[in-house]
Amino acid sequence: MSKALFNLKDRVALVTGASRGLGQYMALALARAGADLVITSRDESRLKKTAEKIQALNRTVLAAELDVLELESIQRMMEDIQQRFKGRLDILVNNAGCNVRRRALEVTEEEWDRVVNTNMRGGFFVAQAAARVMKEYGYGRIINIGSVTCVAGYAGMGPYCASRGGIKQLTMSLAHDWAEYGITVNCLAPGWFKTAQSAGLYEDPTWLSMLTERIPLRRPGQPTDLDGAVVFLASESSRYVTGQTILVDGGVSTGAIRAMQQSEWSTR
Repeated sequence: MSKALFNLKDRVALVTGASRGLGQYMALALARAGADLVITSRDESRLKKTAEKIQALNRTVLAAELDVLELESIQRMMEDIQQRFKGRLDILVNNAGCNVRRRALEVTEEEWDRVVNTNMRGGFFVAQAAARVMKEYGYGRIINIGSVTCVAGYAGMGPYCASRGGIKQLTMSLAHDWAEYGITVNCLAPGWFKTAQSAGLYEDPTWLSMLTERIPLRRPGQPTDLDGAVVFLASESSRYVTGQTILVDGGVSTGAIRAMQQSEWSTR
């Protein structure tokens, strides 16, 4: 297989929510594959470390402030991209999001709105703005970041699960809508990944043991485990893939089937 299929040289990629966590790692993966980057955060100052790492790879980088809940903020970001990259945008990694861990009976209206509006409403309008630019070139790769909760539900994560399930459905709709413009739209759905903001959970040995037992590959994900998938979806190698949700979860989404099999074995 030609390496050129995975080469992102001369491509411009936008990664939202790139100041830390998986967004930062995915931005770096795209830069290593040759792409120039636009990285965003609600606080532009938090992008400094990510920008420095991208520059160290000899790639051009634009750090931009973005609040996905504000349409004016999205428009300002797109204007910045047009000025810096002469209107060019090839790849969007729609990563900005948030979560609230709370039992369903305790979720407030404000918490519901914040999670669902950030993850789904914000994701839609960023994708819309990107597609308007991509349409002019007849080419685009949109990667909506979901999670294993696109296909599975967990207690204490009602708004988050609802928003991620919505992202999966939205991905299919946009893929159908924008295929005529040469734009593919896919959903990249990570499982349980250890990042700086989730590190506290992984310090609980009982919880970690329970989680690991439910993952067929017997370990949580590391951020670099997403490198291959995000470059694949951003590159020419995925040119005939659209409307799909690709789970990178160590097999944890097979858990319901696995539990059922164990139950059957225990009765034999």
